[in-house]
Amino acid sequence: MTGAVKIYGDARSGNCLKVRWTAEHLAIPYEWIDVDVLSGDTRTEDFLKINPSGQAPAVILPDGRTLSQSNAIIVYLAGLSNSGLLPNDLYERAKVDEWLFWEQYSHEPSIAVRRFQKAFLKKADNEIDPQLLSKGRRALGQMELALQGGDYLVGAAVTVADIALVAYTRVAHEGGFDLGDFPNIRRWVARVERDLQIVEAEAA
Repeated sequence: MTGAVKIYGDARSGNCLKVRWTAEHLAIPYEWIDVDVLSGDTRTEDFLKINPSGQAPAVILPDGRTLSQSNAIIVYLAGLSNSGLLPNDLYERAKVDEWLFWEQYSHEPSIAVRRFQKAFLKKADNEIDPQLLSKGRRALGQMELALQGGDYLVGAAVTVADIALVAYTRVAHEGGFDLGDFPNIRRWVARVERDLQIVEAEAA
């Protein structure tokens, strides 16, 4: 890839950070362009030209093409090199996809949404749908069981599945989820943070 990728993101968003972490891990040149989701930056005319759905993250590739949806972006970036973030084995690659789809369907809608409402909208617990807490704990329980058999979600090294899931899992406590109940997850979070060289300040 010649030139830098422009990443439009809000640093408070795990979906946005996973794109930055992937680019940094792969040493892909990028320009980070801050967008404030809470202030409506993703609803401006200029941003909607990049991503008509009005969601961050979104990227502009060096050739001018655009791409949105965090997991689609990190898969694309990982595919630019033989980094190991995408397994060569067809079954393991399918397992990565399985986790990526599950993250957006069963993990992010409870854990990230509850975190957003509690930490950023400052809602009290009694103002938040109680099902978010129970659904989020079930999702964490599924991850806890999966991590009994290995250090990573798929295979013996970090993949985009780990990047996708660690983004909101590492800050789940901000949504009221106690990771003290999930020792395998806590070890996995620390391991992936070391692999990706994620600093604690990024969890703020």
